[in-house]
Amino acid sequence: MITGGTVVDGTGGPAAPGTDVLVDGDRIVAVGAGVAAGAPPEAVTIDATGCTVMPGLIDAHCHVTFGEPASNDELFSHRPASTSMLLAAFNVPKLLRAGVTGFLDADCIADLGPALRDGIEAGLVEGPRMASGLNALLTAAGGTAGRLIPDEGGIGYAQVVRNRDEIVRTTRQQVKYGADWIKVHLTGSLPNRTGELTVWSRDELLAVTETAHALDTPVVAHCRNADSTLLAATCGVDLILHASHLDDRALEAVVESGAAVAPTFTFLANLADHGALVGAATAQVDIFRGEIEATAAVLRRAHEAGVPLLCGSESGFSLTPYGHWHAREVELFVDVLGLTPLEAISCATRHGAIALRRPLDSIGVVAVDAAADLLVVDGDPTQDVGVLGDRRRLRHVVSRGVPVDLDRPWPERDPLPGEHVGVWSTQLLTRDLVDP
Repeated sequence: MITGGTVVDGTGGPAAPGTDVLVDGDRIVAVGAGVAAGAPPEAVTIDATGCTVMPGLIDAHCHVTFGEPASNDELFSHRPASTSMLLAAFNVPKLLRAGVTGFLDADCIADLGPALRDGIEAGLVEGPRMASGLNALLTAAGGTAGRLIPDEGGIGYAQVVRNRDEIVRTTRQQVKYGADWIKVHLTGSLPNRTGELTVWSRDELLAVTETAHALDTPVVAHCRNADSTLLAATCGVDLILHASHLDDRALEAVVESGAAVAPTFTFLANLADHGALVGAATAQVDIFRGEIEATAAVLRRAHEAGVPLLCGSESGFSLTPYGHWHAREVELFVDVLGLTPLEAISCATRHGAIALRRPLDSIGVVAVDAAADLLVVDGDPTQDVGVLGDRRRLRHVVSRGVPVDLDRPWPERDPLPGEHVGVWSTQLLTRDLVDP
């Protein structure tokens, strides 16, 4: 029984002061003023007076098997599967302690994602509810890692597919081995090109979506230009990541298709705003900020047209370590999209049901019969959503109806041998530099 708090139910509706919430197992069984009076005597009581009670956050874009690499070299060359699973099992409890009670990891190293998901559900590993993909599908043109991606076969989180037969077979295999989603890297970084180009054809993408949908499995696509977003929407992709530089044609297609969008501004914003603090290259800061602003302007119209927007942090890199930035996307939805705090909270909770492949209002809301994933927050996120990013403001996290122990020390560890790339210098030590 959670008593006396102000309930923000995740639907976008107004906050309700003095509301009690009764949980029985993994189910909310009563919500309302005075509910506590009818609670069974054995109920454990949490006093939420002066606090906000709300659904747990659902992170729709989290790379839990990556292990916080600082470069693609580390990600692809220093993450063997065994080490990656150890790191994932160590890191995933941090999400719960940051208020994340559900997340989507759409592409994983090797085949770790479904195994981790099942291990969490079986109680072998502490963590939030998880939906998982397997390897991201790439063409030989690659993804964001350039020539680190081979012309065929797999590496890290990537699987290169060369023709329609391979696309169909690999999609079917991924469903067979437990993928909740099939992920496609529609855009990639190519030499001597600015930005990311679309590296899939319509026929190739249709082979993925038609095969996956025939097996009752949705498709998620990485799209970092307007053409790829248009292609994704017209080919039946269910969830579009980034939708960078969305234009009017792509917007119209997304609205018509019913696809959801997870823009994932957090990584770009962290690099632009804070990268200098950790020695990150910041030569393209203005470009990153420009991408956020240009994309946000059109995504605001998408929101007004009814497109579901999901919050994703892209946690799993050195610029987005686990447990620290899962709520920043909510702030960015307010600051750059112009959403109200209640609207942004709904994107991070109720809309997250899409990422978890659950019916709307069955999770991510404070309502009777919804899943018992709840936060008690010291503060009012309807006035300042920034309180959701401060772990010190989390008084209680309830996952599957069970309180999470927030009093333990934060997990710390030493680096594993070979985990990080050693850099001799950041520039050439020329004679002219020493003696101008």
